[in-house]
Amino acid sequence: MKAITILQPWASLIARGAKKIETRGWATKYRGPIAIHAAKDQDKNGERIRHIVARAEQYGIVLPDMQFGAVIAIAELVDCIEMTDDWIGYLPQQELVFGWYDIDRVAWKLANVRPIDPVQARGKQRLWEWEAPGWLDL
Repeated sequence: MKAITILQPWASLIARGAKKIETRGWATKYRGPIAIHAAKDQDKNGERIRHIVARAEQYGIVLPDMQFGAVIAIAELVDCIEMTDDWIGYLPQQELVFGWYDIDRVAWKLANVRPIDPVQARGKQRLWEWEAPGWLDL
């Protein structure tokens, strides 16, 4: 299965269904199941993380016990959309708060996100192959 590594708290926001779009500087032609891997290393800017966690709480989203270095959710990657001012203008405020929305970036649209019991895994950059454990019902 394809996987993508995402820093916390953004990986947990996806797993909880609060973030439906992951923004990247590149697109992929891949569509289908994708494992959401929470990076082992936390973003070095702890202030930004505290800010995002506080913003999540304003929306009633609590992010307790964030996992690191583990696959925490399975989703469907349904589209990659190059951002335009018009497209960005249609996004809900909550989505804008949790993403990096600039022209020339790409929105990875996720659907059918479901959290799973964390599975420790070593992440990688870009898309990578993850071997899902046998107990995981895909």
